[in-house]
Amino acid sequence: MDHFPVLLSESIEYLAIRPDGTYVDATCGLGGHTASIARRLTSGRVIALDRDAESLELAKTRTADCADRITFRQSAFSQLRETLLALGVGPVHGILGDLGVNRVQLTSGDRGFSLQERGPLDMRLDRGQPRTAYQLVNHSSEKELAGLFYHLGDERRHSRKIARAMVRARPIRDTLHLAEVVESVVPRTGRIHPATRVFQSIRMAVNDEPQELQAFLDSAPRLLAAEGRLVVIAFHSNDDRAVKRAFQALGRSGEFRILTKHVVKPGLEEIRVNPPSRSAVLRALERRRLDSVSGGGKAIGE
Repeated sequence: MDHFPVLLSESIEYLAIRPDGTYVDATCGLGGHTASIARRLTSGRVIALDRDAESLELAKTRTADCADRITFRQSAFSQLRETLLALGVGPVHGILGDLGVNRVQLTSGDRGFSLQERGPLDMRLDRGQPRTAYQLVNHSSEKELAGLFYHLGDERRHSRKIARAMVRARPIRDTLHLAEVVESVVPRTGRIHPATRVFQSIRMAVNDEPQELQAFLDSAPRLLAAEGRLVVIAFHSNDDRAVKRAFQALGRSGEFRILTKHVVKPGLEEIRVNPPSRSAVLRALERRRLDSVSGGGKAIGE
C-alpha cells in the first residue's frame, strides 16, 4: 500500500533539520516523516513514537535503510516527557506531531475505523487499552452520545437524532451496522458518508484524543532546546483550534516565536495525489531561549 506523509516537504522545512540534531516524531504512523528526517541526519537521531504497536512494526520495515538513526518506542502524547527521560534524551531540536489517523488504520476492517468494511467496533489506537468503541456505543447514555457527536464531531444539526437512533438500535454489532443506523436518520446527500463525523467523534472519545493532545501541547514546547521547533499537523477544526490557542499563549510569553502567521496547507498537486490531505493544516513554533525546565542543556527533568 502506498504511503503519502502529509505536508512532508513543509514539515521538513519548518523543522530546519540539522545533521547532528535530535528529533521526535511523536506520531510515527507508517514512518514517512520519520524516514525523511532520519535520512537528513549524520550523527543525529529520531525518536519515533506512536500509540499503535502495529503501526510501529510497519514503520520499522519501511525505514530499514536508515534504522541506525531511529529509536522506536510505543508511547502516547501524555507519556512524552517520561519516554524521553527513560531514553536519557535531553532537550531536542525538533518535535513533529501529525494528528491524523494513518491509512492502514483507516482501511483495515479489523481495526474498526472503516465505514467501508464490516469489522468490530474497536477503534483503539493502542489495543492494550481496555475501552473499545463497542462499549462506548452500546453503554453510553443518549445525552452522552449526542454531546460527543456535537463537540468532537462538529455534528451540529443531527447529533440528538443520531444518538436517539443508536440507543434504539442497540446492541449495535459492528461498524457497518453503526453506519447503517446513522444513515437511516441522516440520508446521504453527497460524497461524504453521513456517519463520517460520528465515527470520528467515537474514535476521539475512545482514545481520549482531546486530553492527549492537550497533554502534548502542554509538554512538548518545554522539551525543546534553544531554537528548537515544534511542528503540528491537524486535520480537524477542534484540534487546530487547540493548537492555535496553545501557540498564541506561548507566543505571548516571549519565550517562543510563531513561525506560521497563517496555517500552511497542502498544494494542489499533493491533494491530487493524496486526497485525504486536503483537510490538513500545519502550524510551527520556535523556542527562543531555554528556561529552568530544560536546565540549559541538562537532561529533561534535571
